[in-house]
Amino acid sequence: MTNCIFCKIINGEIPSEKVFENENVIAFKDINPAAPVHILIIPRKHISSINDLEEKDACIIGEIFLAAKEIAKKLGIAEDGYRVVSNCGEKAGQTVMHLHYHLIGGRSLNWPPG
Repeated sequence: MTNCIFCKIINGEIPSEKVFENENVIAFKDINPAAPVHILIIPRKHISSINDLEEKDACIIGEIFLAAKEIAKKLGIAEDGYRVVSNCGEKAGQTVMHLHYHLIGGRSLNWPPG
C-alpha cells in the first residue's frame, strides 16, 4: 500500500522507535501514547483490519501475540499486567487501516475501556 503510514514505517520511509521485529511482525512505540507503555504491534504484510484476515494469516496473528508477550516482559509490565487491543473499523477507533494491536501498560487500566 503506497499511502499506508505503517507500510512506510515497515519500509523505513518513516522513522520509528522499534522495540521488536522479526520476519513477519514489527513493533514500535506509539507517538501518541495512552499509557507509560504503549506499543503498536503490526504484521509486515498489509492487512487492512481484522475483517480482512484470511485463514492463511492465522500464523501471523499468533506471532503478534507471542511478540506482545516478549515485549511486555522486556519492558517490565508482564507481571503487573497489560492490555492488548485491536480496533476494527472507524466507529471502533481504527485510524490507520493496517491491522495493528496496541500493547498498553505501566499503569492501572479501567474497564470498560471506552
